[in-house]
Amino acid sequence: MAYNDFSTESPENYEQKCLCVLLLDVSGSMQGDPIDQLNIGLQEFQQEIKNDPTTSNRLEIAIVTFGSNIDVVQDPSLINNFTMPTLAVHGSTKMVDGIKQALELVDSRKKWYRDSGQPYYRPWVILITDGVPDGDQDVAGISVEIEQGVQNKTFIFYAVGVEGYDKNILTQISSPSMPPSPLKGLKFGQFFKWLSASMSTVASSTDGATVDLPDPDWMKGFTI
Repeated sequence: MAYNDFSTESPENYEQKCLCVLLLDVSGSMQGDPIDQLNIGLQEFQQEIKNDPTTSNRLEIAIVTFGSNIDVVQDPSLINNFTMPTLAVHGSTKMVDGIKQALELVDSRKKWYRDSGQPYYRPWVILITDGVPDGDQDVAGISVEIEQGVQNKTFIFYAVGVEGYDKNILTQISSPSMPPSPLKGLKFGQFFKWLSASMSTVASSTDGATVDLPDPDWMKGFTI
């Protein structure tokens, strides 16, 4: 199936869906411990969601990676329906192209929800990166697109900076309503535990209600 064509797919259930697109940096600077810890965290995240029957029937995960190439390594799917991929690093940092791919994926999946009669929560796009975008990447343009999407409640965009990330870049592309957060060391496991708890809270909430997310313990102190 192409990443943006879900027309032949039938819903597995008609629970209200919550799409979470994990947009992951696999550029060369993630080589070694960072990519290893990211892969471990992804496995733990999948198991946490599997252990929650409500969330596992409502939360759809998609994974987009960016390095020298942009790859949709996992189309949107309920957590029990796929094997978590093991990511490998390659090349440069086409971050903006990756964001564009993730946003296109959100749009196409929302259309499928509507066409197939499935209610849905506002989708999340979670960017995790340690790098600086390649010089040909249109950071200013994507910043406007993200801000418009967040303001229009089209999606939630949340950036997480791994050690070595460019604070100014992530602040620029993030909405002021949800500034980027720096990861403490390589505590991907703690981050994904927080994310699974947050997604479970969202997936169990009443549509339109204010949701209080768990307090994170993976975040490094910072000032915007």
